[in-house]
Amino acid sequence: MTAPLVPDYGRGTLADLLPSIAAGMGAGGDNRLDLPPADRWVVLLVDGLGWDQLAGRESIAPALTSLVAQGRAITSGVPSTTVTSLSCLGTGLTPAEHGMAGYAFRYPPIGRILNALTWAPGLNGEDVQPQLTYLERIATSGVAVSSVAPARFRRSGLTAAALRGTHFLGVHDETDVDRRVELITQALDRGPRSLVYAYERALDHTGHGRGVDSEAWRAQLAWTDRLVLRIIAALPGDAALLITGDHGMIDVAPSDQVVMEDEPELMADLAMFGGEGRLRQLYVAPGREAAVARRWTDRFGDDAWVRTRDEAFDEGWFGPHSPRLADRFGDVLVAMAGPHAVMTRTLPNELALIGMHGSLTPAEMRVPLLVTRGSLG
Repeated sequence: MTAPLVPDYGRGTLADLLPSIAAGMGAGGDNRLDLPPADRWVVLLVDGLGWDQLAGRESIAPALTSLVAQGRAITSGVPSTTVTSLSCLGTGLTPAEHGMAGYAFRYPPIGRILNALTWAPGLNGEDVQPQLTYLERIATSGVAVSSVAPARFRRSGLTAAALRGTHFLGVHDETDVDRRVELITQALDRGPRSLVYAYERALDHTGHGRGVDSEAWRAQLAWTDRLVLRIIAALPGDAALLITGDHGMIDVAPSDQVVMEDEPELMADLAMFGGEGRLRQLYVAPGREAAVARRWTDRFGDDAWVRTRDEAFDEGWFGPHSPRLADRFGDVLVAMAGPHAVMTRTLPNELALIGMHGSLTPAEMRVPLLVTRGSLG
């Protein structure tokens, strides 16, 4: 059985990105990723852009693949999913430290599972993640910090929890490349030292619905590549562009979906469950952790890495153990090592997914770290 790809927190993850940029801007921080110094940065995060998915895509994405030789792979945190990854990036903290434990996780103050994308009515993102974000830290050093993202995310719970502290510029038409590039350059010009976080999400949506081996996904990657070229062409030569992703993705065949409710032994002793198909977080009856872990191990064998929460922390999945936030993570974690996914009929939309992520395989964990300069003198 292969070993899970455990993040190298402090030296090679999304949580290390903003501290590394800040160091080169004279805004504090520690250059953990050995990034070049620059006073103006654009960080373009392409949702669903994994390092492994760029391999062999030279004819589809010539701009991105041309940067691979000088770039390298870093990893997301665990789970390899958008909520956790954007929280690592925005706060500079590990999952254990920021507590944004996945797409859906137990949030004890409300006594149930919190879906951190759709959010719970009346719940404030700053309540769930109250620690200072790294974007806020950089802004206090006199850097003009901005976000260019879909307009509807301006007041989302995830933005408040993970990405607060920026001057927000909303994108109303995500297909309008000219306007997107205009907003990025406007934000970059807000000060002699500036940082712009830009978010692009269509590749992830296409992968979920059509799969990363689909013609539609390849077409969307080509569109993303053209966006990158337009940004590079619009940036001044003293500005740096960093391109990364929040996770990779694999395709899961319908025949490899295991529906929890169809196998009653998998539901035994569960009080609730969260996570997603590639990494289920099981919250179990007190004292039943070992029994549940054994049962799921017997069911999946080498096709899954099954760990109790303590075992996962001991292996470094989430970063340094934080007792204050630990109970947000599953009492038992089931991360898929093979091609399967664990689905639930309580979330019927999940059953239609093709591309998935969340586990600790290289294809899901590794994301690109690509850096280039603007082309305008």
